[in-house]
Amino acid sequence: MKATAAVMHQVNAPLSIEQVDLDAPARNEVLIRTAFAGVCHSDLHFMEGLYPCACPCVLGHESSGVVVAVGSDVTYVKPGDHVITCVSVFCGECEYCLSGRMSLCVSPATQRPPGGPQRMSLDGKPMPAALPLSSFADHMLVHEHAVVKIRPDMPLDRAALIGCAVTTGVGAVFRTARVEPGSTVAVIGLGGIGLSAVNGAAIAGAGRIIAIDRVASKANLAREFGATDFVDASGVDPVKAVREMTGGGADYSFECVGLKPTVEQSFRMIKRGGTATVIGMMPVGMRFELSGAEILGEKRIQGCAMGSNRFRTDMPRFVDFYMRGLLKLDLMISGRVRLDQINDAYAQIKTGEVARNVIAF
Repeated sequence: MKATAAVMHQVNAPLSIEQVDLDAPARNEVLIRTAFAGVCHSDLHFMEGLYPCACPCVLGHESSGVVVAVGSDVTYVKPGDHVITCVSVFCGECEYCLSGRMSLCVSPATQRPPGGPQRMSLDGKPMPAALPLSSFADHMLVHEHAVVKIRPDMPLDRAALIGCAVTTGVGAVFRTARVEPGSTVAVIGLGGIGLSAVNGAAIAGAGRIIAIDRVASKANLAREFGATDFVDASGVDPVKAVREMTGGGADYSFECVGLKPTVEQSFRMIKRGGTATVIGMMPVGMRFELSGAEILGEKRIQGCAMGSNRFRTDMPRFVDFYMRGLLKLDLMISGRVRLDQINDAYAQIKTGEVARNVIAF
C-alpha cells in the first residue's frame, strides 16, 4: 500500500513529503493508521547528523494510531484497537527482556532480516525502518512488540506524547532514579521530556522541584507541571542557585538536554549521596568530566534508556494518570501541525520556546 511520509534524504536538508510503499504485515507485524506524531528533539539529532542514520529513511518515533491490519500470529491487538507506539521494541527472549529490562533490548529479531523484502520502500528500493517506527507517515508497519493497546476514550493527540516524552521523563523519575517522597529534585531543560520529569516528580511526592531552563518564559509552565521553583540559567549559575536553595544540593537531578555543560552541572548540583540521571541524547563521541573528589562523596551519575520502561504496563498506567488529572498533557501540546509543515515545526523546536508540537494526520 502507499503511505504519505516525510522522507529524509540527507543530513542537514529539509524533509520531503513523498509517497512510499508499505509491505503487507508479516506474521508478527501490525499495520497502523497514524493519528498523531510528536515533533521530538531526538529526531533532530539524526537530521543534523549527530547520530548516524542510513538514508533515505522516514524518522518519527512518538506516535499514536488505530490498528488497520495484523499478521497471522498477532493476538495482542486487532483492527480498530487504539495503540501507542514505543521505540523500545522488545524481543521477549534476550537476557535484558528475561530480566525485566526490556528498554535495553537491541535484538535484531524484531526487524526483518536484511536481503529480503523490507517493511518500507521508495521507488522500488528498500528503506531502513528508522528508530524503528517511522511514524512521520500516515501509516506505520511495525513489529507487534512496538505497540501497546490503550483505552479508546483516551485522546490520541495526548496519547502520542506518552510514546516518548512521558514514558522517558516520568519513567526516569519512577523507574530509573526511584525518587523518594519528600526529596528535592532538580530538572535541567524543559522540553517535553523535562516537563514530564517535573510532572513525574510531583506525582512521586517530591518535596521540592526546581525547574531549570534558559528560556525564562517557561517558568509559569513549569509550575503548572508541579515545579516549586524556577531557575533562569541564562542569567545565573544554576549549580550555585540549586546548592544555595537546597542548603547543599538536590537529592536527585535530571539532565534533559544532552550537552556537556548541562551533564556536568547535573552532577555538581546534587548533594553528597545524591543521584544525577542523564536523559538527554548526547551526540556520538561527546565526553564529559566529573570531579573525582565528589565521587568519593557517594554521588552517582547514571544514564537512562527511555525511562527504563516496561511500556506494556507503564503506558496504560500513564493513560490512567492523565484521565485522573495527574499528567498535564493538555498543557504540553504547544500546537498541532500538518505533515507538510514538519520542517517549520523543527525550525521552531530549535528556538527552545515550545514544549511539544504534534503532527495531526
